[in-house]
Amino acid sequence: MDQTHEVFNQSSALVDVDLFATNRGLRDALAFHAPDLQLAPLQSLGRELGTAAMQAHARLANVHGPQLHTHDRFGRRVDEVEFHPSYHALMAAAVGAGLHGTPWAGGAHAHLQRAAGFMLFTELEPSMLCPISMTYAVAPALRGNENIHADWSPKLQSRWYDPQLRFVADKPGVTMGMGMTEKQGGSDVRANTTRAEHAGRDGWGERYAITGHKWFFSAPMCDAFLVLAQAPSGLSCFFLPRVLPDGTRNAIRIQRLKDKLGNKANASSEVEFHGAQAWLVGEEGRGVPQILEMGTMTRLDCALGTSGLMRQALALALHHTAERKAFGRTLASQPLMRNVLADLALESEAATALALRLAHAFDRADDPHEQLMARLLTPVAKFWICKRGSGFGQEAMECLGGNGYVEEGGEGVMARIYREMPLNSIWEGAGNIMALDLLRVLRKGDVAEALAAELAPARGNAALDRMAAVLPQRIAQIEGETEARRLAEDIALAVQAALLVRHSAPAVADAFCASRIQGDWGRSYGSLPSACDFDAIIARAMPH
Repeated sequence: MDQTHEVFNQSSALVDVDLFATNRGLRDALAFHAPDLQLAPLQSLGRELGTAAMQAHARLANVHGPQLHTHDRFGRRVDEVEFHPSYHALMAAAVGAGLHGTPWAGGAHAHLQRAAGFMLFTELEPSMLCPISMTYAVAPALRGNENIHADWSPKLQSRWYDPQLRFVADKPGVTMGMGMTEKQGGSDVRANTTRAEHAGRDGWGERYAITGHKWFFSAPMCDAFLVLAQAPSGLSCFFLPRVLPDGTRNAIRIQRLKDKLGNKANASSEVEFHGAQAWLVGEEGRGVPQILEMGTMTRLDCALGTSGLMRQALALALHHTAERKAFGRTLASQPLMRNVLADLALESEAATALALRLAHAFDRADDPHEQLMARLLTPVAKFWICKRGSGFGQEAMECLGGNGYVEEGGEGVMARIYREMPLNSIWEGAGNIMALDLLRVLRKGDVAEALAAELAPARGNAALDRMAAVLPQRIAQIEGETEARRLAEDIALAVQAALLVRHSAPAVADAFCASRIQGDWGRSYGSLPSACDFDAIIARAMPH
């Protein structure tokens, strides 16, 4: 008598899926940029990341977030953050896949391959990738101090993950973070008040005592950090290790962990430096150029990360609507839902194409055209892809209805994605900062000519040809800041369209150009023109 109903018409869990094999847009982009790329590592990673075991680690790392311990039970200051074992399992997998500093060891297509792996890992769990991304970004900056680079670079490229706080010589592998922003300045790092006082010289060069604070000090259990502080000659970049050469812990005091909207598995902290020992990297007074170099890499990862989140949200929406029935047929067979799913698929593949195009440029740093494209596409891709993320996540969640809004089971992944989406848009410079960076790029080199050359091979679509013809003139004539956001949008859309024309399916490229370039589109997802080949677009994007 207590049997009220049986459970049916619920979609199955999207588990044990090969994330690489089922991502046609990613594979086609890689084949276009690097036809000789060795795919075995990505194939193996894609199979591993889609397993139930790894999904369980991702869930547990978020449910059981980091815990701060400022003192031990005897009252001694320790300033340690404790993580759930699943966090360490995920970190070991990411480091083992070479998603941190490994590309700097060299090799053909090293940055492109790492970018594809980073996107795949983001589909599983994005927040613990923060220290992975920062290690990737700061590794080349250490060349500004030859002795530190010699001691630390091999460990930053190592595929061994060691979470213990020990001196670098006693560890098989290390990770690094950054500490730039302060309470009063945020993105305006020139307003920093943390001071650096010269304290001598040793085997690592000029040593300073750092006193002050950092308002956002992410991943405080990293082995070392690059921080900004005011030296006598101005804002400078310093290498600040957690454990000093004599084995003692540096004077970094963790005040508290941030209680964030998302990014739950990652520990973001507020810290104070009490005469912490640090070593100069680069020239005193040249801290801003150093941070800009690092910012280029982390901004690439913001674009890659949001692209990965888009792909996972799309996969969940496609899987659910293919199995869930309403009004006598599956959701995915309903005309309105087909339009939504196809529209999301276009956005996802276009984001993937643009992010990987940027990563490809870093593998060809000696090519003048690629140098210009890297400078141009870094703020453009970071701005546009990340700006599209939150709306994309909301629409994908709506495909699951109430099931997508809950925080448990497989559906809880969608809620986690939605909470994560705003971060990449904010981290490492929000929209206005990216727009200003674009204006700075336009003053260096012939960007208009480089963009024209980039778009030329995709000639043939009338709408794209018209946009490509006017963009160089708009670049040359832009006068102030107020038009910078609109220009960033249009450059992003033009490059995305050109890439899809060159290496995606005709149904995808045609629908993208008709909607995003020609303007045959509404103001929300699901408003593609009826002439689009919805079946072909959806079939290409299916995660099965």
